[in-house]
Amino acid sequence: PMLEQIRGKLVVSCQALADEPLHSSFVMGRMALAAKKGGAAAIRAQGVSDILEIRRVTGLPVIGLIKRRQEDSPVYITPTAREVTELLATPCEMVALDATHWRRSGEAAELMARIHGAGRLALADVATYEEGLEAVKAGADAVSTALAGYTEDSPLTPGPDLALVERLVAALPVPVLAEGRIASPEDLRRAMAAGAWAAVVGSAITRPQLITAEFARALMPPETRL
Repeated sequence: PMLEQIRGKLVVSCQALADEPLHSSFVMGRMALAAKKGGAAAIRAQGVSDILEIRRVTGLPVIGLIKRRQEDSPVYITPTAREVTELLATPCEMVALDATHWRRSGEAAELMARIHGAGRLALADVATYEEGLEAVKAGADAVSTALAGYTEDSPLTPGPDLALVERLVAALPVPVLAEGRIASPEDLRRAMAAGAWAAVVGSAITRPQLITAEFARALMPPETRL
């Protein structure tokens, strides 16, 4: 049901980590409520307290994740079974997890099986076409391009990686969510035209420090706009 609810629609990522100005479950709840009033069909949220507050004030479907750094691995989006267990104690309908090559072999499949065992959906965040294929084999109910451009073997495109979206849509039997560097309504339209089931927009809507920086940068002399 959740995948049908978001089909052809906008998902807004409401996240603020501990080092960001808006880090607060209350603030993220209000941000999510604003997103709902603006037309968001679902929310992508980080952390148990944020998920609970966002569900309480919006009633919208939630894609839940936990970002937690590991000493022995670069994986930080729902990295272990511990984070999955914490998320399954919330009402989030879908759990997002890193499904890149950074994962140890078989680990993603184990976590997805745990998610499915609790009756929830598993969203695989990938960076490459090959990772998308592997994620579906591991049991992903949907694939997101959230990590495209953020691993050493995926190119950092100036906007959303639409070529990757198109390739995944053509090859996969599950929905593909476009995510990453969708900075404008035009980017969003292009992502949907590339075949995305839905699109996730975060920083361009919910990180005002980054939005402000873009405006401030426009006033700088051209030679200083690095």
